[in-house]
Amino acid sequence: MAVRPNVLAIVLAGGEGKRLMPLTADRAKPAVPFGGTYRLIDFVMSNLVNSGIYKIAVLTQYKSHSLDRHISVTWRLSSLLHQYIATVPAQQRTGKMWYQGSADAIYQSMNLIRDEQPDYVVVFGADNIYRMDVDQMLTSHIDSGLPATVAGIRVPRSQASEFGIIDAAASGRIERFLEKPADPPGLPDSPDESYASMGNYIFTTEAFVDLLLADAADSSSKHDMGGNIVPAFVQRGQAQVYDFTSNVMPGATDKDVNYWRDVGTIDAYHEAHMDLVSIDPEFNLYNRHWPIWSNQAQLPGAKFVMRGTAEDSIVALGCIISGGDVDRSVLSPNCHIHKWSRVEESVLFNNCDIGRGAVIRRAILDKNVHVAPGSEVGVNHEQDRARGFFVSETGVTVVPKNSEVSG
Repeated sequence: MAVRPNVLAIVLAGGEGKRLMPLTADRAKPAVPFGGTYRLIDFVMSNLVNSGIYKIAVLTQYKSHSLDRHISVTWRLSSLLHQYIATVPAQQRTGKMWYQGSADAIYQSMNLIRDEQPDYVVVFGADNIYRMDVDQMLTSHIDSGLPATVAGIRVPRSQASEFGIIDAAASGRIERFLEKPADPPGLPDSPDESYASMGNYIFTTEAFVDLLLADAADSSSKHDMGGNIVPAFVQRGQAQVYDFTSNVMPGATDKDVNYWRDVGTIDAYHEAHMDLVSIDPEFNLYNRHWPIWSNQAQLPGAKFVMRGTAEDSIVALGCIISGGDVDRSVLSPNCHIHKWSRVEESVLFNNCDIGRGAVIRRAILDKNVHVAPGSEVGVNHEQDRARGFFVSETGVTVVPKNSEVSG
């Protein structure tokens, strides 16, 4: 039997997620609910575990209680087989300071690498929506003989200025790593496309540790993975791009193959939910060949009474639609939609209660929001702002946790 290399995965989950406020006012970005029954972090965790990677450290920092709790009750592996998923808070091992950047977070947690002594270190972010067989990327990394591999997704060159861009030769070796360039380089085989960095990396351990130590000693560095560590490998000619479109995903449909979304803003987060609810979804949550795992609520099935309806929607356990109508929306567990109310193109978190005759349109309601009978959200944006609700650039209204909405 072939011996598998020893792989340690480090998930960077300490981000504040300012652009997702107010959803991140009381929780870390990776802990934000998604798709009715998941948290954002469940996607990277599912990808790692489904890929056969069972040694995972999750680095946390910002308002991490709900994230820590979710991981502790959901993500448990067999210690008998030396498998583990561990949340690691900022430990201040190198001084009285919090993480100064994503590279510094790993530097301050160097004991994880020294204790495990892995052959390779997988470093992934915690807040994107996608499926990926990480083992295929690892194989590409090993075959290349280079110490660094960066996952890249093809994006239209006309939109590439919004991303960190990888300029790679036809061989895959990265020649430049550019941050939101005004004139993004095209691909050798597709001049109208560019490689955007997915923020997912694989490193050969010895070279990675050497660069982390050098970066920590550099007072001018921002101690960032994408801003400092990867460019250092690129300058040495030691980094390759892994083309995400080459990743073969079991059970993928023609429509959702190579789907990847950065849900870093309210508009992107809302749009990603709308990708879930069509008859032929942009991202198919129902792929049984590569499941997205999570801790499911222990509640009875959703109930529809008094001719309550839901069309092109996801309705989680415990929901009751009692004479109301739901259209192109995602309802998390234990929501109640009362008679004559209407919910359109919206995302409701746990325990939301929509009173009789209320209208919710293109909105995100955080946990435990109660909307009084006859009230409206997302219909009059000036009224929404006057009530202290956030309204995005495209007109998505966000109601904070535990709000009482009237009028």
